[in-house]
Amino acid sequence: MKLRYLKTILAALFLCFASVSTAQNFKFIALGDMPYNIPEDYVRYERLIQRINTQTPAFSIFIGDTKSGSTPCSDEYNLIVEGYFKKFNSPLLYSPGDNEWTDCHRPSAGAYDPIERLQALRQKFFQSKFSLGQQKIPLIRQADVDPLFSKFVENSLWVKNHFLFVNVHITGSNNNFERDDRSKAEYYERNQANLSWIKYAFQQALKMNYEGIIFSYQADMFYSPKQAIESESGYRETLQLLSTSAETFKKPVLLIHGDSHRLVIDQPLKTMDQKYILENVLRLQVMGADEVQAVEVQVSSGQEQPFSFRPLLLRDNMRMPYPK
Repeated sequence: MKLRYLKTILAALFLCFASVSTAQNFKFIALGDMPYNIPEDYVRYERLIQRINTQTPAFSIFIGDTKSGSTPCSDEYNLIVEGYFKKFNSPLLYSPGDNEWTDCHRPSAGAYDPIERLQALRQKFFQSKFSLGQQKIPLIRQADVDPLFSKFVENSLWVKNHFLFVNVHITGSNNNFERDDRSKAEYYERNQANLSWIKYAFQQALKMNYEGIIFSYQADMFYSPKQAIESESGYRETLQLLSTSAETFKKPVLLIHGDSHRLVIDQPLKTMDQKYILENVLRLQVMGADEVQAVEVQVSSGQEQPFSFRPLLLRDNMRMPYPK
């Protein structure tokens, strides 16, 4: 009887510890750069959202570009975007891309004023203290902690199981550091806000002893090595700050973005002298444009490398699907 009782206790303890360990693990979905080819891509996007809902993630992160650069940047289209965001059952976090505002001056996009379009995005998607999606989670916005950058409501952070998640408004088209003096003035102001927000995130992570940091934004800052060193780069200061901060932090850092529309998982961030890879930093570039697909990210607490990735490749969304 005693032996049987001991086995029962050990089995119960094993189940208890296993459940605690499992409770510390979670998954989320990363996607973006869609729908580009409309109206035909609407059905593919809806199909993907339905699949994401069946996966019951902790939340989903949409890393920008809710449309192509030639789709009109109208208030009516923003309503369509809002409608799709409401179809996500789990919380949805969103960081704007260049196609939503910086590129809206293009005639094919409606010849809008990009700065006015940015303000429209902020009013439409970032006025609440909570995420988007049917279920919602509370967010800390940069405007909540730093009055100096109160207009940058799109920059936010939240915590899940001792991991810090950070949205930063970094866009393609060289981060709007181009075209004319007005665009560059917008870049200088937002860039200072972004740098301050990244510094704040690393400070909080160190202070709270978080297990890792996940940054999400739209721009592909790694399409050329020159982006980290040239003065004309709209990403140089951001990459330099991420390098120095991640090197000091030493714990896992994940960078999630889109912009280049191909699935990439690598280690692109280097030390300040550009000689060595920062091995604690991973980059996930999600699909997009013609690939209306997503990536499931598993986060496992207590691991030296806590991030693992599973592409969600819907056969019916493929341009050239494999045979059944």
